[in-house]
Amino acid sequence: MVQLMEKCTIGLDVAKIRADFPVLDQRINGYPLVYLDNAATTQKPWPVIDRIRDFYAHEYATVRRGVYSMSARATMAYDQVREQVAGFIHAASPHEIIFTKGTTEAINLVAYSYGRPFIGAGDEIIISAIEHHANIVPWQQLCQEKGAVLKVIPANEAGELLIDEYAKLLTDNTKLVAVNYVSNSLGTINPVKTIIDMAHERGIPVLIDGAQSAPHMAVDVQALDCDFYAFSGHKIYGPTGIGVLYAKMKHLEAMVPYQCGGDMIESVTFEHTTFAKPPHKFEAGTPPIAEVIGLGAAIDYLEKLGLNNIQAYENDLLAYGTEQLQQIEGLQIIGTAKHKASVISFVFPDIHPHDVGTILDQQGIAVRAGHHCTQPVMERFHIPATTRASFSFYNTHDEIDRLVEGLRHVIAVFR
Repeated sequence: MVQLMEKCTIGLDVAKIRADFPVLDQRINGYPLVYLDNAATTQKPWPVIDRIRDFYAHEYATVRRGVYSMSARATMAYDQVREQVAGFIHAASPHEIIFTKGTTEAINLVAYSYGRPFIGAGDEIIISAIEHHANIVPWQQLCQEKGAVLKVIPANEAGELLIDEYAKLLTDNTKLVAVNYVSNSLGTINPVKTIIDMAHERGIPVLIDGAQSAPHMAVDVQALDCDFYAFSGHKIYGPTGIGVLYAKMKHLEAMVPYQCGGDMIESVTFEHTTFAKPPHKFEAGTPPIAEVIGLGAAIDYLEKLGLNNIQAYENDLLAYGTEQLQQIEGLQIIGTAKHKASVISFVFPDIHPHDVGTILDQQGIAVRAGHHCTQPVMERFHIPATTRASFSFYNTHDEIDRLVEGLRHVIAVFR
């Protein structure tokens, strides 16, 4: 761990990084803020805040078709972010990048635009036992509508998917596999390349929910060979209300529009409408221009830090946090996979997670308490909820020590 920490120190100047995040420089209930709810949403650095402010103050105009200079500049900045996103996830073309409101809308877009035309009665969709509700409910509803069958890859006690059981679920009737890269409630990093390759041997497309992977690791959608990949801007230090769907062009060309209106057409008469080519085909209406600009600034920020540096540093935080929390009497970590992102979910046998979170908040420590939009995961482990601490590259060992001290206070209150 010492060697890893030395490497991380060279790669990231955490003190300097923390100064980039104004929200961290405050006191909550009289204590310095310790923000450990990064799996829910990440805080925003000054470069993102300043870029959005400057855009609204000096550059704002709606994009496309404007013949005046400000509109042309806004359009150029907006289009550059699409190219930037394509580079960020190594897509083959910016035309494979669709802007959405977030991961949830991106998955629903696929369920509607791909699922409804190509999945029918008796067909099968495979998801996993550790999915977020956003990657369960759209497929569940589609199956109910179409008479299709939803199958679930089981997980073991560590929160790892059973790949041998997954192999048994794949049949000639399987029409789609949809799994997360990283579990938001357990931190498990799934073997998505293996999952994709096994599906592709049967010609089955695969959607990857990348909401929790995009902030923590470099992603290459071409190397993964996934058919769809979705992530959210607010998880990667950008604004809310903006997300990304990557899809292979062959799918985008075959898919029907998710919404209809302005900006997604080539021509409209009262008798007939001709749709625009992807990605505009799936982006009806005035787009979230400032949010896209902010997303570009967030990607700039992450790439300057380096995703490999971020992953190494956060792995160290995870190792240190796991070691320290395991020393707390009665605390049980839920999700002990060998390969994890920087998420630790835990329970006490006689203290409800909501009480844990409330008492920690009184000490200025922000964690998430609940089922984390993964009720089937909670059911799998026979618990109602967990307390979840999730780390970012702006967190420190000292903050983990504060968490441990806070949890010992929680125990003292209840015992």
